[in-house]
Amino acid sequence: MCNNKRKIVLVGAGMVGMSFAYSALNRSLCDEMVLVDVNKRRAQGEAMDLNHGVAFASSTMKIYAGEYADCGDADIVVICAGVNQKPGESRLELLKRNAAVFQSIIEPVVRSGFGGVFLVATNPVDIMTRVTYELSGFNPNRVFGSGTTLDTARLRYLLGEYFSVDPRNMHAYVMGEHGDSEFVPWSQAMIATKSVLDVCGQSGGKYQIEEMQRLSGEVRDAAQRIIEAKNATYYGIGMALVRICRAVLGDENSVLTVSARLRGEYGQKGVYAGVPCIVNGNGVDRVLELQLTGEEREQMDASCRILQESYAGMEM
Repeated sequence: MCNNKRKIVLVGAGMVGMSFAYSALNRSLCDEMVLVDVNKRRAQGEAMDLNHGVAFASSTMKIYAGEYADCGDADIVVICAGVNQKPGESRLELLKRNAAVFQSIIEPVVRSGFGGVFLVATNPVDIMTRVTYELSGFNPNRVFGSGTTLDTARLRYLLGEYFSVDPRNMHAYVMGEHGDSEFVPWSQAMIATKSVLDVCGQSGGKYQIEEMQRLSGEVRDAAQRIIEAKNATYYGIGMALVRICRAVLGDENSVLTVSARLRGEYGQKGVYAGVPCIVNGNGVDRVLELQLTGEEREQMDASCRILQESYAGMEM
């Protein structure tokens, strides 16, 4: 990682990418941001638009449209490029359409001499992150995806509403595929240091486990509901990407449910899935393995099996 400046290259100037860039500018995330897009004129226009707001930002950021060659001295390459998800289309159905796009991205990024961290947001994110890993040849610690970071944020928001607690004091995770097979390990969900299962059991019926299960369904279906209403999701994931990048640039050792390559954790090897990880300047420093119940372990196995089968069926 470069230490003299904080530089991010964003590949893909669509709604997700630009939501990330806009949030990054407002949060003073980095010193330099390069926008790369197959539509160079679009990237130039987006850079101009962002630059016109720099005077209102809390710090200066150099923003410009560039090329893959600009990745050489970057700390992070954030990949948001890809085709859009259609209403009713699952994330896994996007796989083959987006795999072709990635083949045209990863090779020139690596050829530039890039030695930083790849952060992937393109759906289906777990598989596209694995594609990035395979194409780049990088250490898997330096290739990870947004995973279930946004799902986890959605869950904590809904749980905070349900228990009337600040979502930042809700400690619960969404794990597995960022998609239909994701699940919530309720045995690990806490309000501060108190188990939500205990809170429900001791509430005299005020709080119920069945209601929490309904909330987990809302989290799982949130993306489709947003897509049906406005055709795409982008604000939430843009902010999630800023949070992840901040953990990398600040060498924070933060716990985030990113999509990481499993190397024996949860009995899985080779698959990328959303799991709690320690994220710092090296990328994914390590997977923070949770003690799942037998039922939760089965859910994790099922989710990883779907991801393994989907990747195995793809022609690289």
